[in-house]
Amino acid sequence: MTLISRVLGLVRDVVVANLMGAGTSADVFFFANKIPNFLRRLFAEGAFAQAFVPVLTEYQEKHTAEETRDLLSKVAGTLGLLVTIVTLVGVVASPVLSALFGGGWFIAWLNNEPDGAKFELATVVLKITFPYLWFITFTALAGSILNTLGRFAVSAFTPVFLNVAIISAAIFFAPTSTQPEITLAWGVFCGGLIQFLFQIPFLLREKALVKPSWGWHHPGVVKIRTLMIPALFGVSVSQINLLFDTFIASFLMTGSISWLYYADRLLEFPLGLFGIAIGTVILPALSRNHVNAEGAGFGLTMDWGVKAILLLGLPAMMGLIVLAKPMLMVLFMRGAFSMHDVEMASYSLMAYGSGLLSFMLIKVLAPGYYSRQDTKTPVRYGIIAMITNMGFNLLFAIPFGYVGLAIATSMSALLNATLLYRGLHLAGVYRVSRPTMVFFAKAVVSTALMVVVLYYFLPSQQIWLDWHLFERAKALIGLILAGAVSYLLGLLLLGIRPWSIKRGV
Repeated sequence: MTLISRVLGLVRDVVVANLMGAGTSADVFFFANKIPNFLRRLFAEGAFAQAFVPVLTEYQEKHTAEETRDLLSKVAGTLGLLVTIVTLVGVVASPVLSALFGGGWFIAWLNNEPDGAKFELATVVLKITFPYLWFITFTALAGSILNTLGRFAVSAFTPVFLNVAIISAAIFFAPTSTQPEITLAWGVFCGGLIQFLFQIPFLLREKALVKPSWGWHHPGVVKIRTLMIPALFGVSVSQINLLFDTFIASFLMTGSISWLYYADRLLEFPLGLFGIAIGTVILPALSRNHVNAEGAGFGLTMDWGVKAILLLGLPAMMGLIVLAKPMLMVLFMRGAFSMHDVEMASYSLMAYGSGLLSFMLIKVLAPGYYSRQDTKTPVRYGIIAMITNMGFNLLFAIPFGYVGLAIATSMSALLNATLLYRGLHLAGVYRVSRPTMVFFAKAVVSTALMVVVLYYFLPSQQIWLDWHLFERAKALIGLILAGAVSYLLGLLLLGIRPWSIKRGV
């Protein structure tokens, strides 16, 4: 289900790139879409899920069904009211948010410079995209409930509807609009609404659909918000870093935000397909291990998650770096997206790609804390990583521009992952086993073999330019298959049977 969602996400980005390229309209749309998505990680999929799932699991294991339903009612009512207030404030205060996160555009607007038009347009588009936060918060709540019941497919498939809504807006309505970015913003709004409605029948089937009620002082809600407040920061460090990148990019040349966006979207494909999916699966399992005091099971589950990340993350990381330009040419180079945009976006993709394994490990290591209802430790590490990222931004943005922002984000992710593992190791909660270390070494050797094969068969840039789209796509698929086969062959020769990783959670 996650694969279907991610493929459609790529299709969506291809359609948007064809429509708007990396110009002013694209910069504004991606900017206005990033702010509610950042808050989504705070109120919905990120901090809330990490705090809510362990508490809900505890109620399901140790409390009656009626007490569990009462918890769901109080959580839905309390979270719902808070998010409603935030959403209304966000819509009304969109000029303030645009000025805060798009400082370069706001200063240009104050000085009557050409880029000032971006600030005015971003304010309008943000008013339309911001309500997405309200819809996706309840969607995430429903998904968290279903995940604790072992129904992972529903929440994994739900993002498909957002992609379909944006694709439909881009194909059927935006081409005839003088402001395509506003049309796409309405696609985001409708996609959020459809996602919200899609979950309801499944909650009914599981008898988990309840009437929301206020419960700020309900014991379960108190526990969730106590866990959630520090997690608001800790789980969203990478998103805060990306938002800070956007702020700095608003001072750079037109196209910087778009080039970073397209690179980030390609990064999100393997990150969502492997990293987030594996992290989502192991959190309820780790929570059950902790509640039932199964220490050995906890360690085995963590080890399974790390192994799965190493198995899939290493080749994905090097594949993104080696095939950056071919992928961007095949997926985006048409319409308003030029070879110049491919060149510029490929640099940020290689920089982001170098941090993919770190991003994925964070998704697996962080649940090791949240499942034990420890949200303070990841916050401490998150603060260190974020401050470091800001320093890296200032250090690398001057000589390398927008590419320096991507480098800084990857380096801070590496630091965050290192600190998370070090904390688990020192606490005696999880230590990488010797078999996993051997597994890692063999995966590195197999990945190196894959890289050699890719470079051997990789055509020159001029050949890529001479080819038509079909020829480029065929060559890219061939390279990916050659890389996959060589990686798998390397694993088999070294005695690793990848399919055995399925045994775990």
